[in-house]
Amino acid sequence: MTAPTPAPLSPPSLEPSADRAAGAIVGAFIGDALGLGPHWYYDLDELRRDFGPWISGYTDPKPHAKYHAGMKGGDLSQTGIIMLHLLRSLADRGGYNESDFTRRLDEQFLPLLDGTPYVGPGGYTNHSIRQVWQARVKEGKPWGQTGGNADTSEAAERVTLLAARYAMTPGLAARHAWENTHLSQTDSLVVQQSVGYACVLSLLIRGEAFDEDLSGKLMDRVRNGEIPFVVPSSIASSSPSATAGFGFASPDALLLPSWVAKSASDPDTRVEPAWKVSQVYGLSCAIQFVLPAAYHLAARFPDDFESAVLHAINGGGQNMSRACLAGALLGAQVGLSGIPARFVEGLADGPEIVQLAKVVAGAVS
Repeated sequence: MTAPTPAPLSPPSLEPSADRAAGAIVGAFIGDALGLGPHWYYDLDELRRDFGPWISGYTDPKPHAKYHAGMKGGDLSQTGIIMLHLLRSLADRGGYNESDFTRRLDEQFLPLLDGTPYVGPGGYTNHSIRQVWQARVKEGKPWGQTGGNADTSEAAERVTLLAARYAMTPGLAARHAWENTHLSQTDSLVVQQSVGYACVLSLLIRGEAFDEDLSGKLMDRVRNGEIPFVVPSSIASSSPSATAGFGFASPDALLLPSWVAKSASDPDTRVEPAWKVSQVYGLSCAIQFVLPAAYHLAARFPDDFESAVLHAINGGGQNMSRACLAGALLGAQVGLSGIPARFVEGLADGPEIVQLAKVVAGAVS
């Protein structure tokens, strides 16, 4: 079930690439907020009983909800709040300044946590951020030694903003995505997929299509050294520690999007309705479940922001992360000007987010 697409937000007021960069940023926040009410329903019959047959916009968490109790539709989750700290830092500093971002977390965010799941802004603290709090606050470790083994997609959601800011210099987008991911997560699969997602997003902002040729374009940039994604096998074989720096043993994270895009357009493997993609790739929180589903929706609905994010939400499970990642991918394709106005108008922090997104997008390099 798909609702009709309303008019877009506004006529383009930015250059096309900047419009797409701003769309990626705003789309990520919209997806996050859409997931607040119906977050983490693994029983889809229960999801339908609580929210009806089709969720079409922002919703309040139910009184009996375990997560995000007392919050309102359109509010940001804790992941969205951290993203807003990063967005403010990018706008204020003109680019990624890790010291400024982590200072904001030290001063404005971490003191609000106590290391337990249900204390802190946003109503729920994810495992990765509880590990950061433990390392930084309880153990006094410096930033850079705060990452843990969580296999979730919070870092990928954050690096949306870095991919948007550095879309025209994909090597920098990948480098900063790698650095930012390590602040909270160090699992090699999580880092590879998060950085790969940033590389995909930067190419979409540059105007490339999300199709079966996208991965080849990414690999061309790896081969010419523009994206230092893969450690050359000759180096990796002679130095066991080679993969400790930036670079991975395998390019699979860059190959995944086109495989998914090809299946999304193949009539013989069609997923109907599209929200059932969550059941194909998995309902759970691990990035290997969430990210392919977001890629699928981005490839299936390349010019329809609303359909992509709403099918992401109506699939249940970790729908918040699925919609956040899909919202960024769709925003990168349709631009800020192509996002229906109601999604921006219903976003609690919408005016600030749009303004900051335009500032960051205006500096895209």
